[in-house]
Amino acid sequence: MTTRTIRSARRTPLTRDLVLETALRLADVGGLESFSMRKLGQELGVEAMALYYHFANKDEIVDGMVDLVFAEVELPTGSPDWRTAMRRRAISLRDALLRHRWAIGLMESRRHPGPANLRHHDAVIGSLRADGFDIVGAAHAYSLLDSYIYGFALTKMNLPFETQEDIGEVAQAMLAPFAEGAYPYMLEILTEHVMQPGYDYADEFEYGLEMILDSLEGVRQVPARHVGPRTRSPRDPA
Repeated sequence: MTTRTIRSARRTPLTRDLVLETALRLADVGGLESFSMRKLGQELGVEAMALYYHFANKDEIVDGMVDLVFAEVELPTGSPDWRTAMRRRAISLRDALLRHRWAIGLMESRRHPGPANLRHHDAVIGSLRADGFDIVGAAHAYSLLDSYIYGFALTKMNLPFETQEDIGEVAQAMLAPFAEGAYPYMLEILTEHVMQPGYDYADEFEYGLEMILDSLEGVRQVPARHVGPRTRSPRDPA
């Protein structure tokens, strides 16, 4: 089917929303590195130049795609307390990152964030502030939570196994080149924990999240100390 045929068959008007939804789908399938204005135009049945009627450039489309991902994340509003709000938001954000793997390095990089992006950040800060965190403590809590969420999602999507059956094969390949007993603690955790029926690395997320929430509860109503540039001591070497 030629581009002209596709164009004549397409009855849906070309809109910003349609372009962004299509771009999101393309990136989910092939990653952002395979995404181009030309391919997006082909998918929509239009010439690439038609996209510039709605967007100044590819970067503006990426801004919009990131905003769609933020729109999928549950806002920490309506929960009875900050802990429940942060837990639900963390799980929702992790799931969104795993659905849209291309987005993990772009979520916090936008110079022109969209409304869903800004609304999300504002709601997280507001939830923390409303439940006892001072402004510095809210900033520390937000940074800690996001470091864990993004770090876990990145680790999860790059693990060399996906199923329980894969784990045994990967473990054997990892340890086979080395002498028996060379890495006893690695062998122990693999055989006594990771390779046990029912193990799922994804379950580690909520365990670690609870540890972080426990630690934040302990400092929630204590004024946080601002950590700024270290003052140089006269005894420090020149």
